Amino acid sequence: MRLCVPYLDRDEETEVVSVLRSGYLTQGVKVIEFENLIRDYIGARYCFAMSSCTTALHLSLVALGLKPGDEVLVPDFTFPATANVVVHLQCKPILVDIRTESFTIDPEKLEALITDRTRAIIPVHAFGCSADMDSILSIAGKHKLSVIEDAACAIGTTYKGKKCGALAEVGCFSFHPRKVITTGEGGMIATNDEKLANRVRLLRSHGGVKEEYYFRYDEAGFNYRLSDILGAVGVAQMRKLEIILAKRRELAQQLKDLLQDIEEITLPHEPSWGGHIYQSFVVLLDDRVDRDKLISFMRNADIETTLGTYALHEQPYFQRTFGYRSGQLPNSSRAFRKSLTLPLYPDMKANDARELARCLKSGLVQQ
Repeated sequence: MRLCVPYLDRDEETEVVSVLRSGYLTQGVKVIEFENLIRDYIGARYCFAMSSCTTALHLSLVALGLKPGDEVLVPDFTFPATANVVVHLQCKPILVDIRTESFTIDPEKLEALITDRTRAIIPVHAFGCSADMDSILSIAGKHKLSVIEDAACAIGTTYKGKKCGALAEVGCFSFHPRKVITTGEGGMIATNDEKLANRVRLLRSHGGVKEEYYFRYDEAGFNYRLSDILGAVGVAQMRKLEIILAKRRELAQQLKDLLQDIEEITLPHEPSWGGHIYQSFVVLLDDRVDRDKLISFMRNADIETTLGTYALHEQPYFQRTFGYRSGQLPNSSRAFRKSLTLPLYPDMKANDARELARCLKSGLVQQ
């Protein structure tokens, strides 16, 4: 049983073949169609397809004008890309502890870390659960900080009924195969700010402005475009999005029902603002459970599981470069060591969920 299986059918094949037959393979009409579908779905004014969520985050920071030495507040419990893009701009990531019930940045820990060099906050909507955006936006407004939503896992996630990715200055999505919808690789920048949109449009494709017969290069931009082949896959995936989301929520509830009596497990939490889409089904294990032994047990039963994600302050690079110490951010540190991602994907059957629960219980009994 795999951790995640993309939900694909003949629709993606038909869309891709149409692009191949057109002979126009780079960024073109299918990318525009995909951008427009995302734009209309989340309610943003502008969307720009990117080669990945990492390049989306990087270009967002560039477009916002961050300079070397600026500080950016980042949740500690996240995939390293969230902080790596800050480092690549010679800025300093300031790591913030999380709330363990949602795995998202703790606003109560946020404000105390703001200095006169702080320029932005990157909240992560962890595993398809929104961060507490009202609190974050209030703090950002008070201190005149930019907010970039890392919505890599959050296409379809809502916060108080509003779509994530369109709640702040910028939102960035991922379409990696482990995400809710996929283009294989790919990302998206969403914004409601016209000036920022113009900047992203310019910098995404080498800094060039199209004139009548050739380009004029106004900036030293990047090649962060998405091909029309991948855009076509995205168009087909968007037609299925609501079906995929419904299936994920249904399966998440089945797993909760099957696992609710296991005392060694804390199940995923639905926050008061709602909108969790369960891009990943991540449980928190009791301290007495050896998570890695449990992963090994499940692997031997042919069931793929993995950690939730990484505590950045526990990683050698961030300790060596920024002086962090293991355990310094205790909630994130515990989540790093005790979180476990279980299989959840639209084609899972009820029997799969029952077998998963049975094996998990067996693995815990043997510890």
